[in-house]
Amino acid sequence: MIAASAVDLDEAYKVGQKAAFVAAEEGGGWMATLLREPGPVYRVRYDKVPLEAMANSERTFPAAWIAPNRRDVTDDFLAYARPLIGEDWPSVPLVDGRQRFARFQRIFADRKCKPYAPQAARKVKK
Repeated sequence: MIAASAVDLDEAYKVGQKAAFVAAEEGGGWMATLLREPGPVYRVRYDKVPLEAMANSERTFPAAWIAPNRRDVTDDFLAYARPLIGEDWPSVPLVDGRQRFARFQRIFADRKCKPYAPQAARKVKK
């Protein structure tokens, strides 16, 4: 998570929001998508696609983006990736040396079942 850029976080939130809207409006069977718009300025749009179109599909890293030495990437890949990285990194507070993303209030539902006791610990009625 520490390597997530501000662009990553913003787009992840928005594609999740799109998924929630699609599910609420149209039900299941859809996958929310993020599509990069063509042009020199980095822009994306959020859409949906039927799950059948995505099931068992894959996209591979374009071979044209791998440098001839096979150990590096090309400038074309860097031009593609730079807008995804963005200009700023999110500030993540540290608490006791660990990243703290959120603090949730513990709210528990009322107990409705009897406490569980493993069978080996149960007393046998005679």
